[in-house]
Amino acid sequence: MKKLACTLALAGAFATVSSSVLAWGNDGHRAVGAIADKLLKGSNAEKQVAALLLPGESLEKVATWADCVKGSWCGPQTAEMVDYVNANPKHSEYHYTDVPFQLDAYHDHGVGTFDDDIVQTLKSAIAVLQGKDTPQTNPHRFSKRQALLIVTHLAGDIHQPLHVGAGFVGKDGKFLVPKSHAEVDALNVFDSRGGNNLLLDDAVLTASSDKLIPPAPPKEGAAPASAKSPTKPFHSYWDTTVVDYAMRRSSTRTPEQFAQYAIDSKPAVSVNTGDVAGWPYQWANESLAVSKAAHKDVTVGAVSTQTSRSGESYKVWALTVPENYPVPSSALAREQLIKGGYHLAALLRAIWP
Repeated sequence: MKKLACTLALAGAFATVSSSVLAWGNDGHRAVGAIADKLLKGSNAEKQVAALLLPGESLEKVATWADCVKGSWCGPQTAEMVDYVNANPKHSEYHYTDVPFQLDAYHDHGVGTFDDDIVQTLKSAIAVLQGKDTPQTNPHRFSKRQALLIVTHLAGDIHQPLHVGAGFVGKDGKFLVPKSHAEVDALNVFDSRGGNNLLLDDAVLTASSDKLIPPAPPKEGAAPASAKSPTKPFHSYWDTTVVDYAMRRSSTRTPEQFAQYAIDSKPAVSVNTGDVAGWPYQWANESLAVSKAAHKDVTVGAVSTQTSRSGESYKVWALTVPENYPVPSSALAREQLIKGGYHLAALLRAIWP
């Protein structure tokens, strides 16, 4: 199969995830919230949600709140956001976990997991919405409103496959599965940070997508397109680019339109079972399966070394992905966005039957 040449940079185990990374981006998160809004119409859960939201708010509108607190890209920080950030200094870590994508399940204290990761944070927020507000169940001291805002956002995040399944690369330039946290030492095993340090050749990828994905008409009032970046993190591709592709392939332009498309398509969405406290594990395991598909036929090539602006040296690998990659990746993204909305609605209905 013909391949697209890409660049994959791994800056070492001590690199941090950029606070500007937004899982599913603005449109993706709002689509998840909009699907849930529609599915909750007329239910007790809708009334309980409305009681925690401010006038004019909806799940669609608050779906990006947990990303907005990271900076000013949504506008000035509100007093509520400032208070949340001050009380949660590790809030940026709540959005993801880094389980090796080759594994089949998330396990507490497994490689790539941590105490404040997305599964553990969802468990805490769900417990608060259930009224189980104790130091053990609510170590972050979330208020009930904060818990709803966090659950709404993280229900989207956990369905983004690279927010669960991560790639680890050995010094031989091949993906591998570390046996312990200690093995990820940036000497023999490198952490890609969920794909944030894997850089795609954006120009080549865009050229391929233009042949495979129908173009989207410009949105009314949209700003002129800016010059494209020469590279794009693999994680960022899955956060935003595939959402654009998924919406284009669904002939929709807005999150609300995509939500209606999703419901009209009558999707077959997996049904979660058991106590809702265990649902985040089920969601994570489903995303792990999708992350395997996201890495399918993605191979690492020759290794070289680059130097950052700060003078730090780091290893770089040439990465190849299939030429038709935009097609299967956008199909997976569409499925995951729809799952996120349906699972969020099902969770809230289970909490407030």
